[in-house]
Amino acid sequence: MSEQRSGSDKSLAQEASPYGYPYWEWVAREDPEYVKARKPLSDLSVGEGKALPIKYREMVIIGLLAYRGASQEGILAHIRRAIQYGATKRELLEAIQSAAVPGGGPTFSAGARALMQLDAEGAFKNG
Repeated sequence: MSEQRSGSDKSLAQEASPYGYPYWEWVAREDPEYVKARKPLSDLSVGEGKALPIKYREMVIIGLLAYRGASQEGILAHIRRAIQYGATKRELLEAIQSAAVPGGGPTFSAGARALMQLDAEGAFKNG
């Protein structure tokens, strides 16, 4: 595969998902039309909303991922993006605590472990 093609796949993958999941580069290579078609939905669901800023959209997604038992990688990616858009450690902790009420201990554990990892890595510069 050429470098140009590889760069094109990476760019298309970034448009499809802002989280840097490596599988999107593969999907972009295999089916670029799918990736292009998915972008408007991605923009609507995880882009800047009319009333709900990205950091809060990410908090909703984090709670759902933790509840569903998603991979730690996925939860971390969404927490990182929430931080990128201004979420504080306290806000994220409270979001995870809120998700624990309907989601139970496993939901809280998944979210708290991810939050703890990022805290240990020094991800919280804004408190």
